[in-house]
This record gives sequence, structure tokens and C-alpha cells, in this order.
Amino acid sequence: MRLCFLVEEQYRYDGMPVDVIRQLTAWGHRVDVLRPGGSLIRLSETVRAGRHDAWVLKTVSGGPGLTLLEGAAAVGLTTVNDARAIRGVRDKALAAVLAEAHGLPVPVTYAAARAEDFAELPADAFPLVVKPADGSSGRAVRLVPDAGRLTDPGAEPPGDGLLIAQPYVPNSGVDLKVYCLDGELYATERRSPLHPDRPPTERQVPLTPEVAAIAGEVGAVFGLDLYGVDIVFGPDGPVVVDVNDFPSFRQVPDAVARVARAVLRLAEAGGTAHVVPMPRPALTAPARAIGGNAFGGTAFGGNA
Repeated sequence: MRLCFLVEEQYRYDGMPVDVIRQLTAWGHRVDVLRPGGSLIRLSETVRAGRHDAWVLKTVSGGPGLTLLEGAAAVGLTTVNDARAIRGVRDKALAAVLAEAHGLPVPVTYAAARAEDFAELPADAFPLVVKPADGSSGRAVRLVPDAGRLTDPGAEPPGDGLLIAQPYVPNSGVDLKVYCLDGELYATERRSPLHPDRPPTERQVPLTPEVAAIAGEVGAVFGLDLYGVDIVFGPDGPVVVDVNDFPSFRQVPDAVARVARAVLRLAEAGGTAHVVPMPRPALTAPARAIGGNAFGGTAFGGNA
């Protein structure tokens, strides 16, 4: 197959997707790499020519690569993931609206142009998790204990875009990250960036049917095939706090080969999403939970 990878400068040397590109090349496939924002791109020769079986994007939020991927989709080329699906999760305000409209377990979400605008919320809405609506990789995410700390001078600048805020979900300080590779589900636990005082931890963990079903629903709602879901366990059960297209897939066994095979399957299928909604708590095909079937009651989480 002939594939085109759009790789933003931030991920130029990142193992995901660089190692995936190397694996595909080793298997005999032709992979062209474009670096939006870092090189000249001749649109007529790359997008309109339609020489590629599929386009794959590894981007930062707000990066130019998504526009190019949308251009490829607009002229009928296959994209992995679907370009509209990526836009739906990269804008966290839009993602919150879509998730709530489809009944996913998500926190109440507020949006504002400035952090100080969240001071209008009642005191019992705090503590709040505040983050940029176009953020990625945990950038400028912070836990705000009360309205007086909204303009903390030591906080990382959030940028010029919209901000969102969600009530903090009490948890143990460890995030549960569920990764989906074309229907196969894997879970890892990792220290939350909101709890730097906890010892660093990262390991693969088994999935409960309830969490697997939620992760499958996320893929169906947003139309994603390669994605990650951040889940916290609060007093009322699992809560979805973030969705990422083409994440790191850290701690997934043989991740590079699995991602490469998933890209090929999706390219051959024309980029069609394979994940369908699943009833909770039962787990049904086609999503396949990899690992055990219980967490042993351990609480995971942190609104990253």
C-alpha cells in the first residue's frame, strides 16, 4: 500500500508514529511523510493527485495538519481516523457537548474566554479542573481549588483560545487510560498530572466490562478507530474526562506492530469505523477487551 503520514513538528522524533512508519516500510509498504508547518507542501501534487491509499495524522491541537487531512477527505481520499472525528475531539468544548448529548458519563462542562470568568460559578462548583479547549499532552491543565486561585500568577499560560472547566471528580490520583486499536481495547493506569505528589506509576491493567463498554461507546459517538479515553473513578462510578485521537498507546503490548496493522486494516476498509455502541455493563463484539475482567475495586482517576 501507499500511505501518507502527516506528522507535526512536535512529533517528528516521537516513537508514535515514527516507529510505526518504520514498521510499515519494513513490511514493504510505501510511506510518504509530510511535515505541516515544517516544509513546503505542494497541494496539487499530494492531496489532489490522490496517489495514496490512506492518510494518517499525528497532530497537536490547532496544528495545520488537520486542515490538510480534511482536504484529503474532501476530495474523497481515505483518512485514518476520520477527519471530522478528529476535529470533534480536538476541540474539547465540542467534545464535551457531543459526549453529553449521546449520554456518555462526562462531568458538567463550562466554557469561558478568560479563567477569571469562572468566578461566576457558585462556590460548591469548586475545585475546578481548568484547561484550554484546544489543549493536548496535558498542557496548561490545572486544578483550581477556589475562585480566588483562577488567576494564579504561577499558572502556565493557556493560550488565546477558549477555556473549559469541569468540577473535579474526587479520585485516588491515578488516571485510567483506555486505548482502542480498531476494536481491540487495552487499559493502563498512570499518575495523574493533577497529583504530582503521588509516586510515578504506569502499568497495563485489566478492563471491566463496564469500562470496556464505555470506551466502545466513545469510539461510536465520535467515529474514531485509533483513540484513547481518559477515565476517572469517582463516587458515582467511571467518568470520561478526555478523548484523544492517535494517542501514545504506551504500555500496549507490541504497540508499534499493532498500530501498524490497524492502519493497514483501516486503509483497506476505506477508513470505516468498526467500533459500535455497546450496552453497559455487558461487553459485546466487535470491541474486544484485552486482559482480565476486574480491577479488584481499585479507584483510578484524575481529570487530566
